[in-house]
Amino acid sequence: MNWEQLLSLKRFGDTQKRERIAQDETRLGFDVDFDRIIFSSAFRSLQDKTQVIPLSETDFVHTRLTHSLEVSVVGRTLGRRVGKALLERHPNLAKLGYTFNDFGAIVAAASVMHDIGNPPFGHSGEKAIGEYFKSGNGIKYKEHLTPKEYQDLIDFEGNANGFKILTESRAGISGGLRLSYATLGAFIKYPKESLPKKPTNHIADKKYGFFQSEKTEFLEVMEELGMLQKTTKDISYYRHPLAYLVEAADDICYTIIDFEDGINLGLIEEEFALEYLINLVRDTINSKKYHALKHTKDRVSYLRALAINTLIQEAVAIFLDNEEAILKGTFQKSLLEKCKFEAQINDIIKISVSKIYNSTEVIEKEVAGYRIIGDLLDVFVNALHNSYHNNATSFDILVLNLLPEEYKIETDSLYLRIMQVCSYVSGLSDGYAIRIHKKLTGNII
Repeated sequence: MNWEQLLSLKRFGDTQKRERIAQDETRLGFDVDFDRIIFSSAFRSLQDKTQVIPLSETDFVHTRLTHSLEVSVVGRTLGRRVGKALLERHPNLAKLGYTFNDFGAIVAAASVMHDIGNPPFGHSGEKAIGEYFKSGNGIKYKEHLTPKEYQDLIDFEGNANGFKILTESRAGISGGLRLSYATLGAFIKYPKESLPKKPTNHIADKKYGFFQSEKTEFLEVMEELGMLQKTTKDISYYRHPLAYLVEAADDICYTIIDFEDGINLGLIEEEFALEYLINLVRDTINSKKYHALKHTKDRVSYLRALAINTLIQEAVAIFLDNEEAILKGTFQKSLLEKCKFEAQINDIIKISVSKIYNSTEVIEKEVAGYRIIGDLLDVFVNALHNSYHNNATSFDILVLNLLPEEYKIETDSLYLRIMQVCSYVSGLSDGYAIRIHKKLTGNII
């Protein structure tokens, strides 16, 4: 892969090539990507979607929205630092008009939308959708779907749903948000389809990145960016290099900031937790400054800032040291898996899993989320299915009046009809999913 092609400014619907050197310096093409995401309704819904603690009653716990904004800040720094070094290595990029800010803008835009396709109630929302079609009432549709279509449903993936949101055409709007292909490429962490499932040691094979409904758009992006295909037999590619930085930004934030949330909520004992953070920043901590801080939140905030900066430096160094392998697709791990603080990171994640992700409060609300999502899918999929076959009940008709028009596009494809409902349900915020569920179950008080 080559950087000039990987930094393509092309958008869906373009008929002419966009030259970087001709861009308005006050609002670059990649900056436009960030702006479009921020103003999208899909991004706004993240303000009431779970990051760690579902439906938290405190006001400082992170939501998907605040998490995404923080990831974008870290991503911008990663992109700028890497971009500065790459421009020195590849002076032809500077001649074409590219600056280190372009790299920062691409990574920031891809980072701010990295969770845009996630359903309500955290990662359990993805599992709930999959279970409905795998072992719930949705299993009855299996025989009417292709293996790949069915796999998209039983292994519902927030990353693929994100690509759908970003590229799906609406009436009169082609190519979704019409983001640059460079930003879309950086967004796609798993550039492959749901089948075949062939687990490998390569990080890009961990999940999949697009549904069958967006296969055409995916292939167009891959071709424009000159992405390396793993095999001609399957639709599977190596990552866009900047996807490694997006992943690193997310890994840094959820590792450190989820841990911080756990401390502030009292789920992790302060002294116990601070020791783990100090192990990560022992080389950079100012002990005098640290011990002068009197409050837990201040001490945690200080260590968090040091930890994030430490891991940013590590991720940048690892990326630049392995640029050639990354461009060839032979770099198989995430950046943080290769850093010298891997043991400390794993210790923090292990505590977070035990004390936060598996806490009673989280599990109880995830269980409720499972039931809510399953019920919503059942009602809306059945109503849309019955309506297509002209045997809708009065209840079905009432239910469909609750479904926004953009999710009721007439099609003969069962798969596309089901995907419309999945898109609707996954786009709901936690709170709105609860309110809709109450209405559908007759609990309107």
